[in-house]
Amino acid sequence: KVIDRKRIDILHLHGYGATTFGRMAGAMRRIPTILHEHANLTDTPWFQKVADRALEPFTDIALAVSSSTADFVTGPRQVPSSKVKVVYLGVPLEEFSRDRTPEEIAAARHDLGVAPGEFAVGTVTRLHESKGNSYLIDAAALVVSERPGARFFLVGEGPLLPDLQAQAAALGLGARFVFAGFRRDVAATLSAFDLSVFPSLWEGTPITAFEALAMGKPIVATDADGLLDILTDGHDAVIVPKRDALALANKIVWAMDRPSERAHLSAAACQTGRQYGIDAFVHKMERLYTLL
Repeated sequence: KVIDRKRIDILHLHGYGATTFGRMAGAMRRIPTILHEHANLTDTPWFQKVADRALEPFTDIALAVSSSTADFVTGPRQVPSSKVKVVYLGVPLEEFSRDRTPEEIAAARHDLGVAPGEFAVGTVTRLHESKGNSYLIDAAALVVSERPGARFFLVGEGPLLPDLQAQAAALGLGARFVFAGFRRDVAATLSAFDLSVFPSLWEGTPITAFEALAMGKPIVATDADGLLDILTDGHDAVIVPKRDALALANKIVWAMDRPSERAHLSAAACQTGRQYGIDAFVHKMERLYTLL
């Protein structure tokens, strides 16, 4: 009914429900359909396998947000590689890459609660198992024991909040680990960090990583597939093994102690971030829609 009422020309579908029922509707109305995948899981439920197998002929093209996600699309989601394109997401570069005055940064740090002289380690994330935040809390306890001036900021919401808060309390982190909740101005929040961290266990490609790159933040990240697609160890980030709190802690301390290395990572991150502007992404979508 929505397709008919709005005279839809193309269905651009995200998520299992949309890609299943949307492709059925697209087949009924004989209009082009795009399956846009953001995950890179290792499997799907049996009923999704049945649906994906039946609906593959009605999939005109599949977009993956990273090369590892493309493997998921051609594997468990059963779309032929000839129909799959990797299209990285993007961010509004002017919002994240512009120069900020010392006064703006000081205001952002004050708003977040960073005290003068503190080294702010932060991540903007969903509080979900895939994001590996429990390992960040374990790492924070190790870092704070060596560098009391470090303070950690976990920005975001999600179902694991009570568990993560209990973990931080059990480790005695107190005010050294801040659960900052949802914050609307992500750019201002990122500007308050001295170091951005991504402790992910698995990823497509997180928008917040593109944002940190665009802002030129020094980054410590895990070797989760979606992060390795866009970050280069020793160039624009420092990469550590996932599920390894000690390795994460060691590299955070390493970054804290080496301002010149942080500056190198920051400059390289700015360069990398320029590849992922939202304008380029929109242009690719426009060309794709016209093609379809």
